[in-house]
Amino acid sequence: MNINVGDIVKGEIIDFTHEGNGVMKLDGFPIFVEDALIGDMVSVRITQSKKSFANGVLESLIRPSAHRISYKFDTRALGGGVPLIEYSYEKQLEWKRNKVYQDLLRIGGIDVHVNPVIGMGHPFRYRNHSQVPVGKVDGKAVTGYYLRKSSEIVPMDEDHLQSEVADQILRTVRSWVDKYEISVYDKNSGEGILRHVGIRTNENNESMVILVTTFSQIPNKFQLVHMLVRECPGIVSVYQNINPMNSRFTYGREYIHLFGKEKLTDYIGDLQFEISPDSFFQINRHQVGILYGKARDYLEGSRDDIVYDLYSGIGTISLFVSEDVKKVIGIESVKAAVKNAEENAKLNNVDNVEFHYGKAEDLFPQMIKEGKAANKVILDPPRKGCERDLIHGIMELGPERIVYVSCNPSTLARDLKLMVESGYRVEEVQPVDMFPHSAHVETVVALYKKD
Repeated sequence: MNINVGDIVKGEIIDFTHEGNGVMKLDGFPIFVEDALIGDMVSVRITQSKKSFANGVLESLIRPSAHRISYKFDTRALGGGVPLIEYSYEKQLEWKRNKVYQDLLRIGGIDVHVNPVIGMGHPFRYRNHSQVPVGKVDGKAVTGYYLRKSSEIVPMDEDHLQSEVADQILRTVRSWVDKYEISVYDKNSGEGILRHVGIRTNENNESMVILVTTFSQIPNKFQLVHMLVRECPGIVSVYQNINPMNSRFTYGREYIHLFGKEKLTDYIGDLQFEISPDSFFQINRHQVGILYGKARDYLEGSRDDIVYDLYSGIGTISLFVSEDVKKVIGIESVKAAVKNAEENAKLNNVDNVEFHYGKAEDLFPQMIKEGKAANKVILDPPRKGCERDLIHGIMELGPERIVYVSCNPSTLARDLKLMVESGYRVEEVQPVDMFPHSAHVETVVALYKKD
C-alpha cells in the first residue's frame, strides 16, 4: 500500500501493540498510533512509512471508543508508561488475557485455555518504587515524567500510581530546590546537578529516598535530609546516587549513604526482604504475592522434592516455595542479587535453600552433571526469555513438573513450544496484572511431563 510521510489517514483502532500503541489497518496494512485506544475512530498523520507498516500520530479523535474513560487528574503527567490508562480497566484485563492466548497460539502453536487475568480491586497507588525526573519551569522546581520522545517534563503534583507519602517527598524536594536554588539537570545540555528522585516505600509506608546527581557534591544536602525527616513521616533512609552518564539508565553505579538505615525492609506475605537502593524488588507487592502464590500452587511441592529456581533473583520465589519442599537450589547471574538472596534466607530463618552465582544456561547443566539433580524446576527469566541451551538442559533432566513465570507472552510462547515438542503438556495458564494501565502482563504456567 502506498502511504507516505505526512499523509493524513482515517480509520478505527482495532488492537494494541506490545508497547500499548493503537493498531489500525488500511486494506490490511498496519499503522501504529500513539495515544489511541481500541474502538477509537481517528485521523492520523503518518510520521514513518516502511514496507510492511507505518507509524503515525493522532491528529484528531473523530469518535472516541465506548470504553474510553476520564479522570479528574491529567493522565498525561504520568508519562508514557501507562498508555492504556484511559481504557476501562475491565477491557484492559480482557485484552491482556487475549494477548497471552494469541501469542501462545500464534508463536507457540499451543491452543490452551487461559484463565481470566487476576487484576486489582483498585488499580492505583501500587508502585513501591518510583524514579521521577526533576526540572524547572519558569524558574520554579517541578517533578514529573518526560513526554514520550521528549526532554520536556510534564509537572505533576500528585502521582496516582505511587503512594501518598511519595507525593509528599517530592513536594519537599521541590521546596528544597527552590529555597536553596539547587541546579537541576537539563537533558538537552547535560548540565545541572539534581537529575532524579528515587523513592522506595514498603507496606508500612516507610521510605528510602535516592537523590540522583551528576556528581558527588550537592550543596545543602543535609538541609534536605532535615526537611525530609521533618516533613515526611516514615523516612528511614536517604542515599545519593551518582550518575554522570547521559543514558537511559536512571541510576549510576555509586551510592553514598546519607542518613538512616542502609536497607529498607519490605514484605511479601509472611516473608521479609531487606532491600538495598540497588536491589531488584517487584514494583507491585500486592500482585506479586498473588503471582508467587500461584507458582507455589502449581509446583505442588512435597517434602521429597528438590527444586531448581532458575533466574532466582533475590530469592523471592525460592523462599516462597521452600516450606513445601526438601530443598531449593537457586541460580542467578547477578552477584549482588545472590548475596541479597542469601541474606534474605537468613532473615527468614530458611535453611533448605542455596544460591549460586552464574548464568543458568552454563551453571545448570554443570551442576546436573555433578549429581545435583532435581525433580522440579521453576523458571522466572527476563523479558528475552530462556536461552535455548538452558531449555535443552532442562529437557535432558526431564523434571516431572515445570513452573514458568513470564513477563513477556511472546518469549513465553517461544519457550513453551520447545518444551511441548519435548514431551511436556501445558496444564494451566494464569495471567496476573502486575502493571495496571500498561501493556505488560505477567503469566505463570504449569507444565507436566507426559506419561
